[in-house]
Amino acid sequence: MATSLHQRQQQQKPLADAHHVSPNYFSYGFHQRTASLFGRSGLLVLLALMVLLGVLIPWIGPMDSLFSFSSSASLSRWRDYTLHQAAAFVGRNGTIIVCAVSQPYLPFLQNWLISISRQKHQDQVLVIAEDYATLYEVNNKWPGHAVLVPPAPDAQTAHKFGSQGFFNFTSRRPQHLLHLLDLGYRVMYNDVDMVWLADPFPYLEGHHDVYFTDDMAAVKPLNHPHSLPPPGKKGRTYICSCMIFLRPTDGAKVVMKKWIEELQLQPWSKKTKSNDQPAFNWALNKTAGQVDLYLLPQAAFPSGGLYFKNETWVSETKGKHVIIHNNYITGFEKKITRFRHFGLWFVDDCSHESPLGRI
Repeated sequence: MATSLHQRQQQQKPLADAHHVSPNYFSYGFHQRTASLFGRSGLLVLLALMVLLGVLIPWIGPMDSLFSFSSSASLSRWRDYTLHQAAAFVGRNGTIIVCAVSQPYLPFLQNWLISISRQKHQDQVLVIAEDYATLYEVNNKWPGHAVLVPPAPDAQTAHKFGSQGFFNFTSRRPQHLLHLLDLGYRVMYNDVDMVWLADPFPYLEGHHDVYFTDDMAAVKPLNHPHSLPPPGKKGRTYICSCMIFLRPTDGAKVVMKKWIEELQLQPWSKKTKSNDQPAFNWALNKTAGQVDLYLLPQAAFPSGGLYFKNETWVSETKGKHVIIHNNYITGFEKKITRFRHFGLWFVDDCSHESPLGRI
């Protein structure tokens, strides 16, 4: 927090009988001091100082290098920071809340963090930076909470939905999650175009391997089953890969490995322009018989296609909403406009509630 320094003006005692001193006295003294400064002796002193500085400066180097040394050391520290180290820092209670972010998504990261801070879970957040600019920006303001797992994807294309860059960006997700599971942590993954309205952890009932949400906009009964829904027209389910909770079990690891395998079988092409979600669904469908899966309640974790487009349902389920996903829409500005319209864009007025402050 910036602080202000207030200096007191020193009170000077008035000269005795100052009203009897002629103004010419001060004028004469000023001219005397000026003359002595620019006289022969004064010029020699100034010349000596210039020579001295000319000798010393090349050895000292530019002043900015003195300050850049500490900055470079800090950057090097975060460049060498590992996922193992970062997990140990944020996962002290055994649970880590993970997101993956590239620089264009920093405003959404900020909005998401504000909502999480209101639920007192911000200390458990680990930001997996997908470019070095994000890594340094986050750790500069919130040391230790961001890590980059090399190699970094192309930052220029990673944010364009449907692009190969976006596919490369999202396809790294199961690898990160599997690594954290192998380290023994419980992991919640969120996309940062989400907002927490309540604490989601009480909804993670039982000891299932994988918890997830339905991405469909069709309304389910409030007491709907928590098993994997039946496949849709494409022969697979429509589960969202943007909100997942995993326990460090063999079953959860099986799903992550299968997800990675499916991504390799379904690479990006100009024709399909795929992302990671179909592969996640195939992984769930193909491992359902050997893994304990749990579908989270729709009323608490609705898709954007339901929450933002069905006013009647929102009214009927008021007070039950926990995490809102701003999907079923593409484009940064459109997402922000929608969040603002529904009173869910906190960055403008509440940035002080984020551990990142104003960015």
